[in-house]
Amino acid sequence: MSRTPRRALLLASALVVAMVVPASVSANHSWGGYHWARTSNPFTLKLGDNVSGAWDAFLATTSSDWSQSTVLDTTVVQGSTRPKICKATTGMVQVCNSTYGNNGWLGVASISITGGTHITKGFVKLNDTYFNTAAYNTTAWRNLVSCQEVGHTLGLDHQDENFDNPNLGTCMDYTSNPSTNQHPNQHDYDQLATIYAHLDSTTTVAPAAPAASNAGGARLADAAWGRLVAVTNHGHGAMYVRDLGAGNLVVTHVLWAA
Repeated sequence: MSRTPRRALLLASALVVAMVVPASVSANHSWGGYHWARTSNPFTLKLGDNVSGAWDAFLATTSSDWSQSTVLDTTVVQGSTRPKICKATTGMVQVCNSTYGNNGWLGVASISITGGTHITKGFVKLNDTYFNTAAYNTTAWRNLVSCQEVGHTLGLDHQDENFDNPNLGTCMDYTSNPSTNQHPNQHDYDQLATIYAHLDSTTTVAPAAPAASNAGGARLADAAWGRLVAVTNHGHGAMYVRDLGAGNLVVTHVLWAA
């Protein structure tokens, strides 16, 4: 399916459910109040490295960037899933790259929720079908998408969802020119401090090295993302929710190629 029909379909679907997100700068860019439960700050979130050598330096930069937060650190550990599948592991985020196909998206971030708010696990997919092309095989694009998708798994939404607005100097900003949008900015760190200002009585963050996950499951297809609930900037981005009942959700951000 070409990008134009896909965007038209996404926009039409969003109008049906009446949840189109306005293309504007957000003063509060928490992603639905979703956050990792933990009993103290700063806490450390593990990022499973299932990426190839072409992505290792970018994942390291992403981890270093988000670790400048006062409330959390991220650390890159050995991944435990096959990149093509990118199966999530409880208590951490698995980060993967593969040639996922000409499906229109550059990156995907998905989080599993319990109790309506607490993140229990997540995964990030980086689509080499596009990053292997001249248009996206740049330091700026790789930094932006890696940073943004991991940022989503921390509980952040976008600061701005209009590709044509001036860059805000953050990877949480949609843009057609990522040159100055490769890293978090102070507003991102301030938002994380707000999200994680309270403490919980339990934790959903893995305290030790994760056990190997079952990598033999079925590949997550687009349909498994669940119900489309929001489209941003005429189809450049989308959010899906899969409701598992009893306050358990899987929420997925999709960043489409330009």
